[in-house]
Amino acid sequence: MTDIRAPEVTDLLTLHRVSVRFRLPCGVLVRAVSDAALRLRPGRVLALVGESGCGKSVLASALLGLLPGNAETRGHALLDDGTDLLAAPEPVLAGRIRGRRVGLVPQSAGTHLTPVRTARAQLVETIDSLRGPSGADELARRVGLNPADLDRYPHELSGGMAQRVALALALAGDPRIILADEPTTGLDRPLVHRTVDLLADAATDGRAVLLITHDLAAARRVATDVAVMYASRIVEAGPADEVLNDPWHPYTAGLLAALPEGGFEPIPGHPPSLTELDRIEGEWGCVYCQRCPDQPGFAHCTGDPTLLARGERWIAAHAPC
Repeated sequence: MTDIRAPEVTDLLTLHRVSVRFRLPCGVLVRAVSDAALRLRPGRVLALVGESGCGKSVLASALLGLLPGNAETRGHALLDDGTDLLAAPEPVLAGRIRGRRVGLVPQSAGTHLTPVRTARAQLVETIDSLRGPSGADELARRVGLNPADLDRYPHELSGGMAQRVALALALAGDPRIILADEPTTGLDRPLVHRTVDLLADAATDGRAVLLITHDLAAARRVATDVAVMYASRIVEAGPADEVLNDPWHPYTAGLLAALPEGGFEPIPGHPPSLTELDRIEGEWGCVYCQRCPDQPGFAHCTGDPTLLARGERWIAAHAPC
């Protein structure tokens, strides 16, 4: 997982040990993402799940070059043509990547729309700017929106309609990669289902979708692959049915146990501060140990710092608690 190589032919985006830290004015480092490794492949939906504040959205921002000036990045995020998103200068990101190669569906879509312009005006402008191949009405129908609704202003759109407009905007430049950052925030369950189903439909056109969410039920509904993130680090990843039905990492098991079908058993305690991760790992060997219950069935708690893998399934090994 540590070698730097060109992506496989089927990979649209390959992440190698991507890390993001923020340097605060006082000199303290906030470790937001640590050594993330992921693969996005056409026709698949990868759900990146975990509690709020674990670094999921920071990772998406890093891929699009949208981090603030005090961010420090390392690692590689390679597109299928070899472009490294973390090393690409702003003119390349603005002119060739954002909207054209990688589309973004933002969190709370309604607040990202310009309030004094209709949805149609904003979608047409985006299509023209990106020289997209589809018209506004065609995109509206593709995302399940009545074209007439494009003539409404953002405040006239329901949450679900605004989210569909956001997806249409993300598809305007016909990108092969869609990053959906908590796209179901604030939606009721039927609208959650409808939104993630639309993302899954987008993946059937040969696109890859990265669905960032804390909603495991939504992930279970549409994901082909799952990566579980805790305190800046991806701790487990693999095919969705394997990860969600047979968790290797106790954190994954804890998330599943907190669901209604898992018994509503919350994980005790709270995630650690991202400014304390180096100290905690040094003292405990694993940032999850302070919350980890006695799990004798998890034989992967070995203390071996290497990755444990079987096929496409892997976890970050952690110390015995």
